[in-house]
Amino acid sequence: MKASAFLYPWDVNGDPGAPARIAELGVDQVTLAAAYHSTRALTPRHPRHRVVTAEHAAVLYPPGATWEGRPLRPYPAGDWAPGDAYGEAAAALADAGLQVHTWVVLAHNSRLGAEHPDTSVVNAYGDRYPWAPCVAQPATRAYLVELAAEAAVRPGARGTELESLGWYGLAHLHAHDKIAGVTLGDAGQYLMSLCFCPACRAGYAAQGLDPDRLADAVRTALQPVWQGAPSDGGWAGVGKLLGETLAAATRAWRDDTARTLQETAVAAVRAAAPEGFQVLLHADPVSYHCGANAGVDPAHILSVADGVVVPCTSGAGPLTPFAESAPEGAVLAANFTVVSGMGGRPGALAGDAARARALGATELRLYHAGLASDGDLAAVREALRSS
Repeated sequence: MKASAFLYPWDVNGDPGAPARIAELGVDQVTLAAAYHSTRALTPRHPRHRVVTAEHAAVLYPPGATWEGRPLRPYPAGDWAPGDAYGEAAAALADAGLQVHTWVVLAHNSRLGAEHPDTSVVNAYGDRYPWAPCVAQPATRAYLVELAAEAAVRPGARGTELESLGWYGLAHLHAHDKIAGVTLGDAGQYLMSLCFCPACRAGYAAQGLDPDRLADAVRTALQPVWQGAPSDGGWAGVGKLLGETLAAATRAWRDDTARTLQETAVAAVRAAAPEGFQVLLHADPVSYHCGANAGVDPAHILSVADGVVVPCTSGAGPLTPFAESAPEGAVLAANFTVVSGMGGRPGALAGDAARARALGATELRLYHAGLASDGDLAAVREALRSS
């Protein structure tokens, strides 16, 4: 199977040996970050540094002039990725014979939420989630669509992978995160991720709901959870806590909001891209799920995009709904963490890849070649050589 490794530009720039080292893994492609959220990352082999701190979400290339004077616009990176860091890294990787696709993070931006708090998801208690732009707001949607097209279609890129193109909610790898004191479960996560900004309140009203009563119902539904009562898993748990009618109405609003954003963003990328440009989404087959792997309806998203990248480190089961809906030629990329220290199993990659292939995977994604140790990369090389 075709394999692609994720990389940041700072894994490559300033390290002349990086492109050849990645090519020697046996991958065909690199998925290289062009727009990314804040992070702190190890660079275990870089000759100049061992830790890179990306202080805020940024584009890793000079943003276009079209953004000048607009209140919502992408932020250029600081000294962790100066200038056209993406372009420099992409050129070096291409010279090593690797195909380069962009990696674009969209609805996950804490700086945007800090500087423009009205763009953020607001929960039923009135708490804002600055890392989570509300994808129902017209101005935010327009910003995300334009960012998707600009960041995806960088010079020389043959395709893109769009991450966080949907709802983001409570779950977030925040600095010094301390939200695990109460086990929310799937249902509690959904209720704590429902947005009550003005755009979402209007959306609920269009579903025949009173937004104030809905917020009160959410708070009431969550009260036993705060007291430690276990909640049922899956969508049945949401219906049990909130009531089937209210749950269905909120999901209808949120599913439609995410679907239309995904359709519009993919269309914008295609309009900006050369012929044959591949567009994939990082996706979860459960449409009400939030996060980097956007919740989608498998049949719908595979009618919109060229395929999906599916998290499979914990098992390849999420591939099945996509495989059941996939048209001929659709890309189903099984994404495996190959960093042992982050829960990956690079030593088991060959077997994991074989199981994913049996469930319908057509490609592999390896997260993350820049973060992995030498031992992890050696295991990846061996697995790809034997597959």
